[in-house]
This record gives sequence, C-alpha cells and structure tokens, in this order.
Amino acid sequence: MKKILIVEDVELNLDLLVQLLEDDYELVVAKDGAACLDLAFKEKPDLILMDMALPVMDGWEATRRIKADTTLKHIPVIGLSSHAMHGDTEKALAAGCDDYLTKPLDEELLFKKLDQFLSD
Repeated sequence: MKKILIVEDVELNLDLLVQLLEDDYELVVAKDGAACLDLAFKEKPDLILMDMALPVMDGWEATRRIKADTTLKHIPVIGLSSHAMHGDTEKALAAGCDDYLTKPLDEELLFKKLDQFLSD
C-alpha cells in the first residue's frame, strides 16, 4: 500500500483528506512544516500532500527543504492551498511542488493526481 504524508493544520481539512484516502493509502499526518520534514525522513512516504499555509514552518519552505535533500527530492509533493490567486501555481512549482491544487478540493481531480504520481 502506498504511503501518503498529509501536512495540514486545519482539523476540518485534515479530517476530509483522511476520510477520502484512508481506505486506499497508508496515511501519516503532520500539522506543520517542521513535523513534515521529520516524518518525511522517518517514514519515506510515496507522496506528500502539503498545505502551504502552516505554522512553525510554512509549506513553501518545507517543500524547498524536501526538494533540496538528496534522500527526499524524488518524493512528489502536491501543494494545497485555499489561495487561488493568479501566480500561486507558478509560485508552488518554483518552490518545488510537483503539482498544486486549490481548496476546496475537487475530489475527482485529487484522485486523478494521486493516480498520476503513484502509478507504478
């Protein structure tokens, strides 16, 4: 079973993601960017769903650090944000995200992206 690290600090959003994914994936959860880094090194997930607005260390910086590390940089990171401003997708990709989705999440699009990045 593929392992996904969900990085989300808002309980409602976290609960939704867990409910959507728990039947098909092994899930690991972090509530800030610093905890995300610790868990990424420890758990070696197959994919990271990264909220960009996080306490302690934001998702932008956590993604940059993941992609700068030789042992983690291969892990796909899908950035998640409630900000749908012009240029946000480009900013997320520049930080190292492999893709970017806005909230509220389109469930069909989320599963399409997961299939894209997790297919063997």
